[in-house]
Amino acid sequence: MRYSSGSQAPTFRAPAGTTDCHFHIYDNRFPPAPGGLPAPDASPADYRALQAKIGTARGVIVQPSLYGVDNRPTLEGLAALGPNFRAVAVVNTSVTDADLRRMHGLGVRGIRFNLAQAGATTLEMLEPLSRRVDELGWHCQINMPGDKIVAAADTFLRVRGKLVFDHLAHCPQPAGIDSDTFKLIRRLLDQGNTWVKLTGAYADTKVGPPTYADTSVVARAFAVAAPTRVVWGTDWPHPTEKADAKPDDALLLDLFAAWIPSESARKRILVDNPAELYDFPGS
Repeated sequence: MRYSSGSQAPTFRAPAGTTDCHFHIYDNRFPPAPGGLPAPDASPADYRALQAKIGTARGVIVQPSLYGVDNRPTLEGLAALGPNFRAVAVVNTSVTDADLRRMHGLGVRGIRFNLAQAGATTLEMLEPLSRRVDELGWHCQINMPGDKIVAAADTFLRVRGKLVFDHLAHCPQPAGIDSDTFKLIRRLLDQGNTWVKLTGAYADTKVGPPTYADTSVVARAFAVAAPTRVVWGTDWPHPTEKADAKPDDALLLDLFAAWIPSESARKRILVDNPAELYDFPGS
């Protein structure tokens, strides 16, 4: 299995319609944005192999930062994977309304702001772009270190369109649910327009696998706080992790099942919530 350690299938059997709400496609036919370094190809066929292993039915391709606002790798991957998939693109304020409508027709349902590093987007673009994509029913997805999320609190509190925070909102460890980041995200969740991805358990952990005990506390707390506005994903091919230290995606799905003991809550998070957020057919 490319970019995923372990050879066993998960013990947990994913319910029909389970959606992996966060993975990436990399294609070296397309040049990296300035300053980016080429990454190994992670193709739709590679992802299909992972999908067969873990038992998901639907998925959401997230445009990686490597390509900036050149969304062709993501859009071509979306076309190859078919109607059970959606995408989150990266744009800046120069994007035209016609381009947004075109991407909507192709299956894009959100735009990403990777503010963990300097790149194609900035925090100042969030409010104006949020107003524009809100008209299409899209969301703005945020990847940002927890301390920077807190520093930008005023901006996030002003946004009235949908916000989605990646990777447990990068709540810092060991503070976890006692951190200012967690408290701010709880406030945003209470506003009703914010979602959190139960992804990247390895991103901020100090404990590590197989339990990820520290980030697991954060994941459970978000699921309890907003059970209808959390979603799950793999983050395959795990671009932040070294080639010889990729996590086991089967273990990550079993970890989700440990976080969420209720069968009905698991279905809501894996199937129903993604259907609403990403506007899947029949939802």
